[in-house]
Amino acid sequence: MTAPPPLPESPPAAIEVRGLRVDYGNFTAVDDFSLSVPAGEVFGLVGPNGAGKTSTFRVLTTLMEPTYGEVILDGVDVLENMEAARRIIGYMPDLAPVPGDLKVWEFLDFHAAAYGLGNRAQRRQRVNECLEEVALNDQRDSWCKELSRGQTQRVVLAKTLLHRPRVLILDEPASGLDPLARRDLRTALRRLAAGGATVFVSSHILSELAEMCSSLCVMNRGRLLAAGTAEQVRQQLGNTNRTLTATLLDRESEAAAWLTAQPGVHDLRVSGSQVVFGFTGSDEDQAGLVTRLIGQGLLLRTFEEKRSSFEDILVEVAENNRRS
Repeated sequence: MTAPPPLPESPPAAIEVRGLRVDYGNFTAVDDFSLSVPAGEVFGLVGPNGAGKTSTFRVLTTLMEPTYGEVILDGVDVLENMEAARRIIGYMPDLAPVPGDLKVWEFLDFHAAAYGLGNRAQRRQRVNECLEEVALNDQRDSWCKELSRGQTQRVVLAKTLLHRPRVLILDEPASGLDPLARRDLRTALRRLAAGGATVFVSSHILSELAEMCSSLCVMNRGRLLAAGTAEQVRQQLGNTNRTLTATLLDRESEAAAWLTAQPGVHDLRVSGSQVVFGFTGSDEDQAGLVTRLIGQGLLLRTFEEKRSSFEDILVEVAENNRRS
């Protein structure tokens, strides 16, 4: 019998964090944090203020030594070989300063020279490439002080890209941006990931990351609470609440009475032809409820679902913080 072909090996993680701990005196900011991020992803890190996100990023970017733990970026041990790690990292801190008395190209050329990116002509070419990457070529000769908040963020991102980092670590890059600027940033990050870079981005706004990232994780009190796709994170956090609306052609009171007796149904109210109620359960539980409802012979015109927003979930995490 011919042996089956071997299964393809999974590509190594671009970011591997194992048992990370960061203490400030008697205060533990990061507590046994472990995470694996595949290459070529835009991966989000979300959590309330004080969750430990910035401390984690400072360790990943070699700006701080942890109490203990391991960090491997694209095969490089950050704690054992900081210089090699810095060559593959692009770090964009929250509210990075930009000198207003330089033109955009001058600011980028200065950093290109600091990275040792060839002669003046080579640096100019790389500056133009990075400006094109963040859709800011038309601002090349503008003074930095004349830029909007969104344009400034994109200039800092262009600076972060100059040395072609394989791992990008961005701390609150969308902070304070208007919807159009967030859309432009989202497009730029996805394009970078498609080109092979791995993007690790933090925010305290979960819905913002859900739009921007292919996967994400939730951090609180220094610990990892959940990781995966947006829907997987929702399930891991145990938030299966949703609001369901059944619109009927008639017999609304009968439908309401039947629904009230069903498991998982709560806070039911009738509004005209609509029966609106909260439901707690899995997708399979909801499917079974709808099947049984139709089996009652009721004329169901529409059935709509509204899940708890990610902001609601994060608020719940923060409120649990205060109570515990």
